[in-house]
Amino acid sequence: MPRYRLTVEYDGSAFVGWQRQENGHSVQAALEDAAAALANGTAVTAFAAGRTDSGVHALGQVVHIDLPRDYPAATVRLALNSHLRPQPVAVVEAALVPDDFHARFSAQKRHYRYRILNRPAIPALDAKRVWHVFVPLDAAVMHDAAQVLLGRHDFTSFRAAACQAKSPVKTLDYLNVSRHGEEVIIETGARSFLHNQVRAMTGTLKLVGEGKWNPTDVQNALDARARSAAGPNAPPGGLYLTRVDYPEMPA
Repeated sequence: MPRYRLTVEYDGSAFVGWQRQENGHSVQAALEDAAAALANGTAVTAFAAGRTDSGVHALGQVVHIDLPRDYPAATVRLALNSHLRPQPVAVVEAALVPDDFHARFSAQKRHYRYRILNRPAIPALDAKRVWHVFVPLDAAVMHDAAQVLLGRHDFTSFRAAACQAKSPVKTLDYLNVSRHGEEVIIETGARSFLHNQVRAMTGTLKLVGEGKWNPTDVQNALDARARSAAGPNAPPGGLYLTRVDYPEMPA
């Protein structure tokens, strides 16, 4: 069966998360239903690079599906988008890939962005797409504190209790904080992340930005290896999976 790699964007506020669940509609279910319609009723399983939580968005989620017959990649993209309407999910790209490609296990790095709207007024248009923080934040101090978390560490303090990862040890490649007008943007990348790791790191850095914590407090939280030692999780609506990196495909 031919395998297709899909680059997908979606508004996570409309779903219970990536993974198909009984308690609501998921992005996975939306894509699988669209793929089954394309495949004339044949069940299709969609595998993603990462399982985003309820409310978390994607600009560059990567998914692979196997279809029962060969279609031009452009046809797959157009047909899936047609069957996905009017749901807030779009297949941005589709490509035929080798059978050994796997959206999750072939991935080399995942990139996330977190958006904080830092102004007194509430958001009128982006209410479910940013974290509104009205207290002024010092993005430069947040960035300095973020560098404490770079490298290979035990990130238990930034891990959800329900996390299913075999080990809390991860290598964080970069964690950058910058201000862009009224928004404070946090960008991070690693081969893989623990459940809620980015949101926990963001909630911790927000404490630094408002002057309640300093870089030493972040280091102490990391060293404590206890979830209660770090800051609270930032809301899911400000988080975006922006890109997933893979080895170069043969031409």
